Formats: sequence, structure tokens, C-alpha cells
Amino acid sequence: MANSVVNLLSIVLLCITAAQGRKTLHISHKWLTSYPVINGIDGICKTMVETQGYTCEEHQVTTEDGYILSLQRMPVGRSGKKANKPPVLLQHGIFSDAITWLFNSPDESLAFILADNGYDVWLANTRGTKYSSGHTSLNSNDAAYWDWSWDELASYDLPAFVQYVYNHTSQRLHYAGHSLGTLMALAAFSQGQVLNMLRSAALLSPIAHMNQITSLPTKLAADTFMANDIYWLGLREFIPNGDAAAKLVKDICNGLHLNCSNLMTLFTGPNCCVNSSRIDVFLDHEPQPTATKNLIHLSQMIRTGAITKYDYGDQVQNMQHYGQPVPPPYDMTKIPEEFPLFLSYGGQDTLSDVNDVQVLLNDLNNHGGSKLVALLKEDYAHIDFVLGVNANQMVYDPMMDFFKIK
Repeated sequence: MANSVVNLLSIVLLCITAAQGRKTLHISHKWLTSYPVINGIDGICKTMVETQGYTCEEHQVTTEDGYILSLQRMPVGRSGKKANKPPVLLQHGIFSDAITWLFNSPDESLAFILADNGYDVWLANTRGTKYSSGHTSLNSNDAAYWDWSWDELASYDLPAFVQYVYNHTSQRLHYAGHSLGTLMALAAFSQGQVLNMLRSAALLSPIAHMNQITSLPTKLAADTFMANDIYWLGLREFIPNGDAAAKLVKDICNGLHLNCSNLMTLFTGPNCCVNSSRIDVFLDHEPQPTATKNLIHLSQMIRTGAITKYDYGDQVQNMQHYGQPVPPPYDMTKIPEEFPLFLSYGGQDTLSDVNDVQVLLNDLNNHGGSKLVALLKEDYAHIDFVLGVNANQMVYDPMMDFFKIK
């Protein structure tokens, strides 16, 4: 969730930004080393995985453009039995990190469930999040560090993660993403990236076409392009629980005369199955910062309905970056029909709207037979897919059944 509160991701970030007064998410870079497995870090392994009795390894990978990213590996389940199924890479959405997959109990959280079912689980953390704030030459306080949108997440972060897991395990892997994690994958797939290293992809609350979203606050933010003002004023990093986010939320709520006491429902839809007792735990770790440019990019999608690279709003700049006056499109119809896709979406989701998902499914209609599975959960909204207490039975079991035959 990055560059402009106007997007779907900005929506999620805003909804979850009820956590006013939380400390900003910056960490020391001292623990980053050149070694693939890092021990002794007070990171996701120690705080969220090992506390539940699971084995966990800390890894890191450097992208081609210099960002140093963390990823965690869960090579065995609770039983201690080594994984006997292929690797699975889990990719979080905007304003979050890999902890998304670990919040609920081991019987309800996807990462634990996959590990207990014999999969070699890898947890990705995109650039700018708490444990992926390093760079080979930049500091996260530098404006240049935040000069990216989901274009770079798709073209650099995702390929780096997939290549690393593939090299480390010598196996093709399954991919599972939520929200922005699905857009990253779809954009990469449409460009022919990483497909040779993957077995299949599961897209939960898929984000691609976004102009039919029903969240009024999000649409207002995108239509008025609020984040542009922040960006050009020099704010490159968007901290969801910071002053800029608080002002944006206040402006949206006042502008629509809305009661914003329940921001999550307001932005993501009425989640049916989230354990309310876990929300405080969630807010202890999230939301994570993103690039303001990322939010602007998302807002462009909401306003235009097009899936393109970032539009610099100026033909000269677009020419400099792309060699053409308008940004190049991501063509979803270019995703190979033989590549297996599992999509699950919610009837109550105001970010991954049913009508927008249908447009995506139309793009993918060349996928025949078992190569494309679309699972609609009528009572689910955006957050249910990662925090729903019954998501194991409703979504994860069908997803793993899909994995078994791919």
C-alpha cells in the first residue's frame, strides 16, 4: 500500500490507520549482512513463528535495483517433519508485511497451515516495510529510497523473491498473494516474468481493474487525487499512522460526512469473520509504510480503469522513462493460458470489487478447464481472506487442493 491514499491500497492503509499515535516503523540496518541465513535477529521468526513452536529461518535477498529484502522460511510443521511438498511463497498486500500470514492461531493462519500440511513456506516482505528497509547505497530516510510504485514491486521485488527460493530449493514453487500481492503477480506474469520458476499462483482478493470499487472514501481520495499534494510537497514516504495519513482520513470522513469510528469496515467492506480480539495484535505490528508514489499509481488505476505503468503526468517525462508519451499497459490477456491460476474473491469486498474481478476473469477467459479456478465467497470482505477465522475451510483448503494437482 503505497503512493496515494487515493488507491485501493491507500484505502486499506487508511482503514487500518486507526492506530493513531503508534510509533513510526524505522529500524536499524545493522543486522543486514551478506549471508543468506541470518540468526539472532529479533525479527518475524523470533516474534511470530518460533513463539508458536515452529522452526523458522531468516533470509535476505538483494534486488537488482539495490533494495535489501527480508524473507522467512518455515521448513517444517509443528510435528517437526520436514516438508515433503513444494515451496510456497506468500506475498502480503499494502500497508502490511509477512506478519499478515501469522496473526491468527496456527489452525487459522495460512503460513502455519501450509507448514503443517507439508509445504516449504517462504514469507516475503517488500521494500519499505520494517524488516526490508535496507539498500546497498541509500538510507530509508533518503527521498530517493521511496522513488517507487508497484511497478518496481512487480519488476524487482517479486522476481528477486521467486529466484531466491527457486535457487535455494531447486524446485519450482507455488505463489499465494493477497491484494497488492496479486497485482504484483499479475503484472509480472503479463510481462512473462518468473513463470518458468512457478507451478501455480493463488490470488486472494485479486487487484487489477479498480475503477468499479464501491468504497466511497477510496473513490473520493482517487477522484480528488489528494496524494498528489503530499507527493509534490516532498513527502515520499507514506506512514499510515503518521500525521499526513491522519489528516487525509479526517478530510475524507468530513468530506463525506461519515462516521469513521470503524475505518476497516469503511474502507475494506464488512468483514464477516475477523476475530476482533486479534485487531489489537494486528495494530501492534501494522500498518507498515509505503511509498507515496505507490499510492498515486493506485489512484491512477481507480480513476482511469487502466492497468499501466506509472503515469508521470507529463509527456516529456513519460518519454524519458518509457520512450512513448503515455505509460505502457500491462495486458492481462498475455498471461499464458497454460499457467494455473486460483482466484478467490469476496461478495462484500469494496476494494477487490466483484465487478472488477469479473473484468479480470474475462481477461483470463482463454484459460481452459482446470487451469483457472474462481471461488466467490459471498460473505467475505477484503480482510477475511487473511484474518478470517474460518478461512482455512472456506479458502485455504480449496487452494491447497488446487496446489496438489498442479
